[in-house]
Amino acid sequence: MNLAIATTVDAPLDEAVARTKEALAAQGFGVLTEIDMAATLKTKIGAEMEGYVILGACNPPLAHRAVTAERQIGLLLPCNVVVRSDADDPGRSIVEAMNPELMVDVVDNPELKSVADEATDKLTAAVTSLTADA
Repeated sequence: MNLAIATTVDAPLDEAVARTKEALAAQGFGVLTEIDMAATLKTKIGAEMEGYVILGACNPPLAHRAVTAERQIGLLLPCNVVVRSDADDPGRSIVEAMNPELMVDVVDNPELKSVADEATDKLTAAVTSLTADA
């Protein structure tokens, strides 16, 4: 099983982040958190890296179903989506969404399967729309 649902976008980081937020919203996900890893690591430890943003995406109906089925599933929420500059081409960005099917593997609770399946479908639609709209 893949760790991520991924695509490459012909856009610099800022544009790719904006487009990713729009694509997530179209699938019912709001962005609860936005972490600029490159800026944080630069500030905290002086480390340099390419642009790297982590979006914490949440689809409230799916999150509710998940925590109703398994209270500890909140440890794996929200769904993280990484948007990072392509180190080989700064005019391109890589978008990677956490594969929700992983939570079914991590937590032995069959009630989560339908939630993970639906979340996977929605995140896949959001990620694939980024290249379809280019």
